[in-house]
Amino acid sequence: MTTEEQQKQSQTMPCLQKKKMSEMIETPETDDAPALPDQDSALAAFRAKEEEIERRRSEIRERLQAQFTRVEEEAKRLHLIQSELDSVTDPMRKEVAAICKKVEIVNRDVKILGINCQKKEKEYRESAEAFDEKKKEKAQLLAKLAELVSESEKLRSSKLEELCKNI
Repeated sequence: MTTEEQQKQSQTMPCLQKKKMSEMIETPETDDAPALPDQDSALAAFRAKEEEIERRRSEIRERLQAQFTRVEEEAKRLHLIQSELDSVTDPMRKEVAAICKKVEIVNRDVKILGINCQKKEKEYRESAEAFDEKKKEKAQLLAKLAELVSESEKLRSSKLEELCKNI
């Protein structure tokens, strides 16, 4: 925006300066004094220089306008490329975001299931230990029972033999 305003001002300024210079140049001619040949040649040289300066100004103005036009076209082109890139990456972002969300949900589920698994493994170990202890206890009790039964049998048979001897 500021460059456009500066261009407008620079375009109006040379016109004002040209008018002022032309007014300055015309004032000696409008005087009733006779024009000298040196003054005419100086005036012609001054006008030639002024025309040269004005020609250069217009060339520079045209070059600047051409560059400004090129810059605007390149800016439009860059904007178009940026929008195309955004449209290409935008679907990917959505898919990536959806997958990341699913990964987070599955990760939470894995943590919960891991905790449950650890609890159940602990319960299993405790149950297995309790089972093994009860199995050992049962084996000990069965061994003791077998021992008691055999002792009881021995005692009964010895008493039976004594009774048989006493009869």
